[in-house]
Amino acid sequence: MPANTTTTAPSQAELAILKHLWTAGPQSAREVQSRIEGVTGWSYSTTRTLLARMTEKGLVARKDVHGLSVFEARVEKVTLMGRLIRDFAANVLDMDGPLPATTFANSRLFSDAEAEALTRLLETSDASAKDEGDETGGEGR
Repeated sequence: MPANTTTTAPSQAELAILKHLWTAGPQSAREVQSRIEGVTGWSYSTTRTLLARMTEKGLVARKDVHGLSVFEARVEKVTLMGRLIRDFAANVLDMDGPLPATTFANSRLFSDAEAEALTRLLETSDASAKDEGDETGGEGR
């Protein structure tokens, strides 16, 4: 079951694996590699190395099932994506305020319910940031 146990932002390579695990569920390293190889071009050893690093970072959990290592995302998709989107909007685009809900409407990564949850999360986070800014006299980014 995904948890929110890490504050470590995933690299682009790690994000590719997380996106696959969110969609497919728990899988062995061989299964992960065979499904993403066409997109990434990675060898099996590269996939294993990334999964080991992600386990250390708390991004995935490793379980032994009948002698086979199986990996599962430990970070919740909507929460992580919300954090990455907020960081990108604030630090790269220098944006204040919530992003329009239509931003996620055509995303293949999110179901309708997840897109709605992400929109609520971003709106809530934006309101919290403004409240903190009001209390400290800052702009509330």
